Amino acid sequence: MDQRSPDTTGDPVVLTGLGIAEGIPCDSRPYLVDRKNRKFMGPQDELAVIATANALQSAGLMERTLGERAGLFMAIGYIPFEKTDIELICENATDNGNFSMRQFSTVAYHKINPLLTFRCLPNMPAFHISMNFDIRGPYFVTYPGPGQYYMALHRACESLACGEADIAVVGAVAHQRNFLVEHHFRRIASTVEAQLLRDASGCLILEQESHARARSAKIKGKLRALSLRYLPHDPDAESPPSLLERCADEEIPEGEWGPCLLPVALNYHASGTFRHVLQAPDGIVASSTWEMA
Repeated sequence: MDQRSPDTTGDPVVLTGLGIAEGIPCDSRPYLVDRKNRKFMGPQDELAVIATANALQSAGLMERTLGERAGLFMAIGYIPFEKTDIELICENATDNGNFSMRQFSTVAYHKINPLLTFRCLPNMPAFHISMNFDIRGPYFVTYPGPGQYYMALHRACESLACGEADIAVVGAVAHQRNFLVEHHFRRIASTVEAQLLRDASGCLILEQESHARARSAKIKGKLRALSLRYLPHDPDAESPPSLLERCADEEIPEGEWGPCLLPVALNYHASGTFRHVLQAPDGIVASSTWEMA
């Protein structure tokens, strides 16, 4: 797989909105159509809704109807789960010290809050965003790392170029300060310490330049180049490559941002040329160059 850059001459892709949300707890209620739905939301859902609201506000789109001409393209981080919930399940899913599917399905499963599964599903952030901001155009949801964010970004550019959508909401979210994600990073012998894992969401609003100018939007930057390749490796013969990620901006707070680094970094980059380079363990090699206003 070797994807070409978007059109940078005829009708280039421009950045009209940026938004981030960092840290939990956070409160998405000001942006919910029905505040009662918050009981279905986990931290990653709230982070994603807040970041999207900030991006739409930045793009001057909060008061506009988006509907079928707006698309949503998202990368969701590793599935979160808290230790107390896992321990409760484990305690009630054994028989004579051994795991029992009967105990798990008849006892343990009913010990946890039935809404918990809604708060862990990777597609739920996209659901809450689309419902609360009336985004009904094309969509793409992937999981869980920075390479996958590039898949979402590339899909968004394709959607704009072929006329599927006029506005592309390109978001990422990661709830990482929890037992399950911290355990994952320890399991893969990561050098990332738990305190460096970030709970965050970042969102970009992309349009083609002609559409942005037609609605008198302020252009905050242009996507000058986008490269996306897949370099497979033989898992029986070699170890997967380590994550290599570089941003041309030293103002970004230190930490492991999961799929959120690129949109978060663009929010911190005030002006000038910004370049991001990525080599991910899943074989995705990508880069992007942005000219910020």
